[in-house]
Amino acid sequence: MILRRLNDDFVASLHGLMSEDEAHDLVAALAETEPTVSVRLNRHKGGTLPSEAPHVPWCPLGAYLEGHPSFTFDPHFHGGRYYVQDASSMFLHHVITSLVHEPVAYLDLCAAPGGKTTTALDALPEGSLVVANEVVPQRALVLRDNVARWGNPCTAVTRDAPTTLGSLGPIFDVVAADVPCSGEGMMRKDEEAAHQWSSELVKQCANRQRAILADIWPALKPGGLLLYSTCTFNRHENEEIVEQLVNDFDAEPILIDTPTEWNIASGIDTPYPCYRFFPHRTRGEGLFVAVLRKPAGDIRSPRSSRNGGKNISCPEATQWLKDSERFALRTMGDAVFAIPREWSALIDLISNKVHTLSIGVEMAVAKGRKTAPAHALALTTALKRDGFPTLEVDYATALAFLRGESLSIEAPRGHVVLAFKGTPLGFVNNLGNRANNLYPKPLRILSAHSPSTPPQVLNI
Repeated sequence: MILRRLNDDFVASLHGLMSEDEAHDLVAALAETEPTVSVRLNRHKGGTLPSEAPHVPWCPLGAYLEGHPSFTFDPHFHGGRYYVQDASSMFLHHVITSLVHEPVAYLDLCAAPGGKTTTALDALPEGSLVVANEVVPQRALVLRDNVARWGNPCTAVTRDAPTTLGSLGPIFDVVAADVPCSGEGMMRKDEEAAHQWSSELVKQCANRQRAILADIWPALKPGGLLLYSTCTFNRHENEEIVEQLVNDFDAEPILIDTPTEWNIASGIDTPYPCYRFFPHRTRGEGLFVAVLRKPAGDIRSPRSSRNGGKNISCPEATQWLKDSERFALRTMGDAVFAIPREWSALIDLISNKVHTLSIGVEMAVAKGRKTAPAHALALTTALKRDGFPTLEVDYATALAFLRGESLSIEAPRGHVVLAFKGTPLGFVNNLGNRANNLYPKPLRILSAHSPSTPPQVLNI
């Protein structure tokens, strides 16, 4: 039997938050049960979820898995065909599809590692722009890689403070703020969350959340939506924050239709609509969600075909994309990026003012006098499939590629996309007698273990 040691003061705080029976059941779930395992399908890359896997009620792209497959050894995972995500967090899909019905400029403020960003990319109407921001440098790199793996070209990844983004003025239709919190809802998954808990930490987190929201509020357009969430249980970081947004900013809490059978709890001691996920009620970890609207006004997106940046010429790059006329090219450092023309003015504004890691699709990287296709190009859904030769490889070869090993292949000379069962994995440069493996070093599988068959996560 599992038995996690929970802080006595934390347990007492739960008994002060809810009824005795409810608190007893929640403590038992946190101390004595295992977290669930769930995945969410990338709707733009194909494949289906196993028919026998129970689906996540609030997200048609999500399913629960039995056990814990070794995702590291699944090429489809590395190719971005699915994301391993807690089922509670997938509620964002229902929130977005319930409220957003036309293309928008969407900011994911505290976005790493990318689960909620990729949820938004699949839930938002086609043509929306998603800006994913993370202030912590190493986490921002993980976010950039996960966004690239998902393959949607209508993205930008930034690494800056909420004050910097807020200084841009009201440019976002939707801001999602999954703010840093005391992590009470993650104690089944993260032992550190249980060890570090204190009432002082709760106070510190609540103060930090207020500061973050005050800093980013100016970036939200009049009439725009704030999607506020935490993975904690206490009222200080949840309902009290919502109440302050109402009192200080005249924010309007928004009701989301949630069927009774989903067993999502309502807010505690508040008149405002809030949504709570408890692991003794729903299959997933702890989550709090509230949606608030900024006082109304003109809510049109600042989409424009005007080009606020520098156009560049890279003829070979445009030949690599489907519908290449939809894209404009930009440079950052040694890299060439393709960005959606309809969002070029906004992307240029952001990349000129905010520390930016990627925009649109990274197309090519300069190497001396030559350019080589970037890894992200192989994974984007915008890649023209005849832009490069594609070679289907077996499972052993796919693992060797993902480890960065040298390969010998039978394919045309030059840059070739390797794929496993239709999932593009990346580039090699075939020299004839050997192929240079171009899979990025930070992404490589480090384990020498070689399963004979891949984990069966999707039906492909």
